[in-house]
Amino acid sequence: MEEAILNREKKNFDFVNTIRCISMMGIVWEHSASLWGVKYSNSGDTALQIASMQFFKFATIVFFLIGGFLINHKFTEYTASQYIKRRFSSTVKPWLFWIMVLVIANVVQKWIVYHKGGTETFLDHPFAYFIEQFRYILFESSFWFILNFLICITLLLLFKKYLYKIWFGLVLLFISLIYSANLYFEWFVTRHSIALFGFVFYLWLGVYFNRYYEPVLTWINKISWRKMLAMNMFTFVLACVEIWILMERGSHDEYNTLRISNIAYSLTMFMLLLKFGNIKIIDKYLTPRKSTFGIYLIHQILIIRLLPEIFKGRPWIAQELSVYQNIGYSLLRFLIVYLISLLVTKALQNTKWKWLIGN
Repeated sequence: MEEAILNREKKNFDFVNTIRCISMMGIVWEHSASLWGVKYSNSGDTALQIASMQFFKFATIVFFLIGGFLINHKFTEYTASQYIKRRFSSTVKPWLFWIMVLVIANVVQKWIVYHKGGTETFLDHPFAYFIEQFRYILFESSFWFILNFLICITLLLLFKKYLYKIWFGLVLLFISLIYSANLYFEWFVTRHSIALFGFVFYLWLGVYFNRYYEPVLTWINKISWRKMLAMNMFTFVLACVEIWILMERGSHDEYNTLRISNIAYSLTMFMLLLKFGNIKIIDKYLTPRKSTFGIYLIHQILIIRLLPEIFKGRPWIAQELSVYQNIGYSLLRFLIVYLISLLVTKALQNTKWKWLIGN
């Protein structure tokens, strides 16, 4: 019996590694892209821009799904306080470390500018500047999603006696859909840091999927590849159309992850990736189980501090590039950030500093 359970867990981890690796690539692509905020007068260029940005927009929701899948058994083993305590060394410590690295790097950059004769006045109030940088990085950058993830886990732990109740999942889905509707009605600001409870449903769905893994996988495998790809293409087109609609309405957050069409696209992408199963070459060379969290922690620092130093000067102004040039530029930025993040993470894996990349 124990051997069967171990074999099942190993099988689950095989497909999880592939999905989280692809999802992490999508997250790094999204954050590295130079297409943000660029306006094109030609509708064909705009459509290509939207499609390029939308393609990997499934990554965040899928990551929460996988996160829920992986932690399902822990909900029966730990209280909220016990789980957070266990998470401190593996998640919170490296998370805080890299936040401080970025804060210090930003302060050093301002100091250099100041001493080169710049107009920066941050030295008049260095402590206030330090606190503001910490706040900005914590709530406005990708580091926010680690805190959000931990809050979501804590909420599920607090309500774990309802964890496998469908009505509980529907309540969480309703909360998520409020954020979807808010993109049109603007009851409150739409920044990702405000979507505190918008991602709990997808974590819950991952937990629920883990419990009913075999029947769900059987159902997905019964869907033909043609139907699966058709569903995926349909939801992708819907997601692109919704971005266009939000653009026309003057939205400042048209690429928001919690768009109703992107939720559908993310779920169909998860099903597609699950149907693909484990891709052995990914496990062998990219070691996603060990490297994914490290890549996430490091990539934002490279985007904010390294890329501006590499791509200085007029040839790299995104607003002046064609959509094709910007897609190529985005790909180049992605490759630099992803590969360096991966190499740094791998270099730390077998050292006494491996705690810096968590797990």
